[in-house]
Amino acid sequence: MLFLLKRMKKVSTLVAITALSSLFSLQTIAATQEKIQNIKQTKPSFEQYVIQLKTQAEQNNKFDKNIVEQAFANIKFYKRAIKADRRQPEKVETLDTYLPKRLPKWKIDKARKLFKQHQALLNKISEQYGVQPRFIIALWGLETNFGKYTGNYNVVSALATLAYEGRREAFFKKQLWAALQILSEKHITPEKMIGSWAGAMGQNQFMPTSFLAYAVDGDGDGKKDIWTNTADVFASIANYLKQEGWNDELTWGRQVKLPDGFDTSLAIPKNTGSRKKWLAAWKQREKSLAQWQKLGVRRTDGTNLPQVNIKAVLVFPDDIHGRAYLAYNNYKSLMHWNLSYYFASSVGHLADSIKFPPIK
Repeated sequence: MLFLLKRMKKVSTLVAITALSSLFSLQTIAATQEKIQNIKQTKPSFEQYVIQLKTQAEQNNKFDKNIVEQAFANIKFYKRAIKADRRQPEKVETLDTYLPKRLPKWKIDKARKLFKQHQALLNKISEQYGVQPRFIIALWGLETNFGKYTGNYNVVSALATLAYEGRREAFFKKQLWAALQILSEKHITPEKMIGSWAGAMGQNQFMPTSFLAYAVDGDGDGKKDIWTNTADVFASIANYLKQEGWNDELTWGRQVKLPDGFDTSLAIPKNTGSRKKWLAAWKQREKSLAQWQKLGVRRTDGTNLPQVNIKAVLVFPDDIHGRAYLAYNNYKSLMHWNLSYYFASSVGHLADSIKFPPIK
């Protein structure tokens, strides 16, 4: 009997604990739901948020008041911009699958054709900025298919939408203020300021802050028009690369072959997390071509590396089992444009295809 009483007592205690646990769980859920509801109630509507943005813009003396009115007059919410910003790639790429899609034969042929067509303008800009014309054409081709696909989003609306979404509000508000400054300087009108869902603009896809930092007037008409003016597009690309340390005496890099047992830790890690960390890794691992030669690195055909006084880093766009490249200092400039081994390598390969057409 005593054993039975003790057993019943334990069961009662367990029941009580379970009941209390359930009560606390229900209270936690209720509290969480209340917090979510409060957040929903405190967050303004997009229309209210736009009024706040407009008020802040009107208080900024850098912006033309009439331009601010025009820019916000027909503003709209882009639900698809939010979706695009959150979307993650579904398919895992490798450089071997990426390059054929990014550099099909028709694009290489078109790059060569446009290179010849614009050669006089390209040579003039190349002389002024110290950037080889083939890299200007390559960036133009890879960013917007030579100006054909520049986006169909109103930039002010896209930036306001992404700022409202809140995940990167500070960044997109900064881009919005830069866009209003561009409009106030009358380089473009609000209805013609069209770009990508993220606010990247024109034939070279500059974000507004990049426009303010790098865009130039290539033909002297007083405007920096990267939407329709080819001279401005080319000159702005060249100016970007020049300001980021481009050296027209160098190329971008070369694919190489590594010996068996090579110490792969000598390469820059693929995922450094930020541009600052990537640049620090570059500085730590940079070696001369002579040093890489001593370590057994060779051209892809097995011959020796060039005997020139150039420094380079080793990069694996995929992993140690994929392609290996020795990247020269100009590769660093391409990575500043877009911190992606795939992008930088595709620019280099397209530029090389322009310089070295196939033998017929």
